[in-house]
Amino acid sequence: MSLDSLKARIPDYAQDLRRNLDTVVGGSGLTTQQLWGTVLATAVAVRSPVVLRELAPQARANLTPEAYRAAKSAAAVMAVNNVFHRTRHLLSDPGYGSLRAGLRMNVLGDPGVGRADFELWSFAVSAVNACGVCLDTHEQALREAGLGRETVQEAYKIAAVVYAVATTVEAEEALGS
Repeated sequence: MSLDSLKARIPDYAQDLRRNLDTVVGGSGLTTQQLWGTVLATAVAVRSPVVLRELAPQARANLTPEAYRAAKSAAAVMAVNNVFHRTRHLLSDPGYGSLRAGLRMNVLGDPGVGRADFELWSFAVSAVNACGVCLDTHEQALREAGLGRETVQEAYKIAAVVYAVATTVEAEEALGS
């Protein structure tokens, strides 16, 4: 299981996805930890067993056990936060914004990796889950931590490509292609 076997699953009609996957993984300016944490967190977030099975072993090989756990934690906590905050934002009654969330998110206090990397992974998962409020919050934290726009863009490029690959390979699997 690897990046190459995942690319082999991408049909010819979506050949650009193969190239894009090579670009975001092989041509990224992110550190190894930032890159593979983002890949793993978004692979969890897209909910594709195929993509997760293919990418998780490479992520594990490129991350410390703490970073591997933290990337999965980012995906888990953002699954809650993204739905909660996206819904709160979309409701027309602003009164919901003043209510206590009452949801446990202890991993945010000590994610096990540097704050900027955890924020980057949370940002990428928020891109997959389309939470505008979360995207703005994480982007601001990343910029305050000194990360440039190019680094932030790398994270959402990875999110976009992993999402597109998952959509395509899962559709092909469902169609029996």
